Amino acid sequence: MTDRKRLLTIFLIVFVDLLGFGLILPLVPFIADEFGASATAIGVIIAAYPAMQMIGAPILGRMSDRFGRRPILLISILGSGIGYVMLAFATNAWWLLASRVLDGLTGGNISVAQAYIADITDEKDRARGLGLVGAAFGLGFIFGPAVGGFLSTYGFAAPALAAAALTAINLVLVYFWLPESLTAEAKARLASDSNQRSFSFKTLRDSFDRPRVRPLFTIRLGAGLAFNTFQTIFPLYALTRFELNAQQTAFILTYVGVLIVIVQGGIVGPLTRRFPESYLTIVAMLSTMVGLIVWALTPNIPVLLLVMIPLAFGAGIFNTTINSSLSKAVYPEEVGGTLGLSASIESFTRVVSPIISGFLLGEVNTAAPGLVGGFILILLIPYSWRRLITHPDPPLPPRGEPQSAASMEVEAI
Repeated sequence: MTDRKRLLTIFLIVFVDLLGFGLILPLVPFIADEFGASATAIGVIIAAYPAMQMIGAPILGRMSDRFGRRPILLISILGSGIGYVMLAFATNAWWLLASRVLDGLTGGNISVAQAYIADITDEKDRARGLGLVGAAFGLGFIFGPAVGGFLSTYGFAAPALAAAALTAINLVLVYFWLPESLTAEAKARLASDSNQRSFSFKTLRDSFDRPRVRPLFTIRLGAGLAFNTFQTIFPLYALTRFELNAQQTAFILTYVGVLIVIVQGGIVGPLTRRFPESYLTIVAMLSTMVGLIVWALTPNIPVLLLVMIPLAFGAGIFNTTINSSLSKAVYPEEVGGTLGLSASIESFTRVVSPIISGFLLGEVNTAAPGLVGGFILILLIPYSWRRLITHPDPPLPPRGEPQSAASMEVEAI
């Protein structure tokens, strides 16, 4: 199978995966309410998925380094399918919570799909490939909630069963269309390296300590906290600031999703072929910073729609370039675990940001979340400029070469 066909297959797998997830995501609070869950319990149920994904993503990524991308994709897709079936037949809030916990633990396979892309692309085309995965991710979120809302008219079990059917399609796609991407060389290296051969959190910590990885993770954390002050609180913001109803809010979020898909599917590739990823990462944060600050001060809906453009551009570029940079900062057999940690950090920000933003919006004013998000980026951009451009860490040396030798070489240049 050519790399182009494999890219298309991964695109379809991620799209179908996120389409299934999007089918039931907006309905979980309503299902929990139908079971008589309290507001606090509903909050716990909603938070269960990102919290479990924060745990599961690095484990799945690391396991894919050890056992291969294909088997971990199959296992994780099967786990999500079981979670959807549990949700469809849930009779109380505890079963609903259990279904979200299982789906969260196995639903972090986006990092495995990204690792697959890293396996089959060279450094020049890496960001373009990851951008296509991001576009598939966005398309799934755009169409999923709309289809799920329609199916919910037949009962809340219908969207969950449809999502389970989509996971069955994904299993078929992976089993018949997707060959393993880890090279024989990588597998031989894993077999001969006792540290890599055993699965442990020490191996994840070792990849965290690779040159360039720690600053990239720091940037990932700060930028995630900043952007998610917008993403996680926007529905409440729209209601409080402009008294928009659910349909109007969904329209705006769909509009943002379309913009991000355009950026990741059509703009990232040409930009990364022309400009270094480090510069694009800085530009993305600048664009997001401007968008957040103007969003905080938005006077009306037309201006709000214009503000979404720099926000979508910044988010679309950043998410692609940061993961592409991370995949190049570690050895090939560490890519899955490292991208899993990146996904875990992103999930952590989606757990923390709504708490912070909710407090700011409720206790200060509607402008506060955007201003705080913009301020985070104002502090983060100088750090990023220094660590990525003016004083970057030396590149990772080839296997067997002492780190100091690589450092001296860079200093000599």
